Amino acid sequence: MSLQLFDTATRELRQFVPREPGKVGMYICGLTTQGAPHIGHIRFAVAFDVLRRWLETGHDYQVTLIRNVTDIDDKVLRKAADAGEDWFALTYRNERLTTDALDALGVKPATYEPRATGHVPDMVTLMETLIEKGHAYAAPDGSGDVYFDVRSWPDYGSLSNQSLDDMVAAEDADPRGKRDPRDFALWKGRKADEPLSASWPTPFGSGRPGWHLECSAMARRWLGDEFDIHGGGIDLRFPHHENEQAQSRAAGLGFARYWLHNAWVTVKGEKMGKSLGNALEVRHLLEHTRPIVLRYYLTAAHYRSTIEYHSGSLEEAAAAVERFEGFLERAARRGEIAQPADAAAARALMPAEFVAAMDDDLGVSGALAAIHDTVRAGNVALDEGDDEAALAAAARVVAMTEVLGINPLAPGWAAAQDSTTSAAELALDALVRARLDERQSARQERDFARADAIRDELAAVGIAITDTPSGAQWALIRTNGTGPPSGADEEG
Repeated sequence: MSLQLFDTATRELRQFVPREPGKVGMYICGLTTQGAPHIGHIRFAVAFDVLRRWLETGHDYQVTLIRNVTDIDDKVLRKAADAGEDWFALTYRNERLTTDALDALGVKPATYEPRATGHVPDMVTLMETLIEKGHAYAAPDGSGDVYFDVRSWPDYGSLSNQSLDDMVAAEDADPRGKRDPRDFALWKGRKADEPLSASWPTPFGSGRPGWHLECSAMARRWLGDEFDIHGGGIDLRFPHHENEQAQSRAAGLGFARYWLHNAWVTVKGEKMGKSLGNALEVRHLLEHTRPIVLRYYLTAAHYRSTIEYHSGSLEEAAAAVERFEGFLERAARRGEIAQPADAAAARALMPAEFVAAMDDDLGVSGALAAIHDTVRAGNVALDEGDDEAALAAAARVVAMTEVLGINPLAPGWAAAQDSTTSAAELALDALVRARLDERQSARQERDFARADAIRDELAAVGIAITDTPSGAQWALIRTNGTGPPSGADEEG
């Protein structure tokens, strides 16, 4: 089955065909670094990380992923002024917090992560092209503003399926000098109360870029005039992505061939955001929740489905992760779990149900069902003493969970896979096995009180015992700490 993706522009599933065989160019609108990231911000990165992993592993594409940093805009300047600090210090600090959050949640690094402030010459070139083609104009009042003329582009509104006449005025800039209130800013002339460091000289006047122009210029610089996939949150579809598409295509660029949008994370039915007071920052959640659990939580829902966060949201994710980890720990005591050497080897391990689900617009619910089925079959094999079947199931679980970024054996998730810990686990296994032998002897002697006491002693130190036809098995009882910070749910 070929990969099918839901294209927002056509509002239908489309077969994915890259513009260049074997290669995929993907641009994702990154964060405006006005504050520390919360899980509503980070969902887009997790969702498109899954897409990237499936493109690379499931279809053997070479992916060039560009994820920008919007390090200059109205919000950044306003937040910095309120805090009494330099805007560039604020945005760089929050950029680092964002990188830390993405790394913690296992999001693979972008091929390149350009900053808007580093691409002003590209933006000036694009503006000049639009003015020459009659699709943009410099404000006649000498303010330095440059606007896109939305009425000059008949296709404006097609991405969000809107009629121009039904649109409200663009609120991204002061309306001074606009021909039409719906025209949006390509460039914003400097105002007297703005810092000199936040403006750049251009042929139109000193100022700073409009948000929409930034992404068009950066995408063109690093992916060319036309590329395969443009992604981002559904809230960016209008006006941001609509404006990106309009200005790029009006300049004669092919721009994005497919548009993909992920849904929100909500709290009590409202979009998560700092303005609502319900923002749950990643760094604070990770004080109470293991990173792999939070990653599972953000991955488990289909990327186009809304995730509703509440105080117990992470418990189910923690239980699922424990099932995966418990099975892999048990299997590892029977032999070495094979790690696929490359994408082809990984694909060979994946059940057809998993592949079909992922090819159907990244159907993670079906993919997770295939993983859980494999874990159950593997546990049965362990219980029956069929080590070969159990280790084969474990290899399949590793291959599938790696695609979703939730492979418990991935080095990034924990130092638990280092040599020191492995040696400790072997020692622990020997000690627990000795106690289990004592327990079995007690049971054979019908000294059930002593057998129960041994089981209780092991449980008290975090070791769970399961009796199976092939003998007792043990696993660590993990403490995930999945509860939110005190009062977090109420703040929404």
